[in-house]
Amino acid sequence: QVQLVESGGGLVQAGGSLRLSCAASGRTFSSYTMGWFRQAPGKEREFVATISWSGDNTYYLDSVKGRFTISRGNAKNTVYLQMNSLKPEDTAVYYCVADPIRLGSRRDEYDYWGQGTQVTVSS
Repeated sequence: QVQLVESGGGLVQAGGSLRLSCAASGRTFSSYTMGWFRQAPGKEREFVATISWSGDNTYYLDSVKGRFTISRGNAKNTVYLQMNSLKPEDTAVYYCVADPIRLGSRRDEYDYWGQGTQVTVSS
């Protein structure tokens, strides 16, 4: 059974940092694209960042460029999202995603989703 389990969410003040982690299990994810989406209350779920299986290619939502960094663990079945200079508008549930083929920013491009972890940024 495929599982993506996020951790690292929490409450932080504006300007602070958090590091999200996602551990994948159930199959070999070393060749999978992995990434993050988020959904704020009352808003559509949106793409945040994605990283290719090799780690050589990364893409970001424009509003997080320069503040967020996506990376993969050495075993390639873990993905991280380092979030710096957090803003209240970053408040959302963050979801880990994975796909064996695609490297994109649309929700329908990802076959596997985690349950989400809450990030709350206070002003």
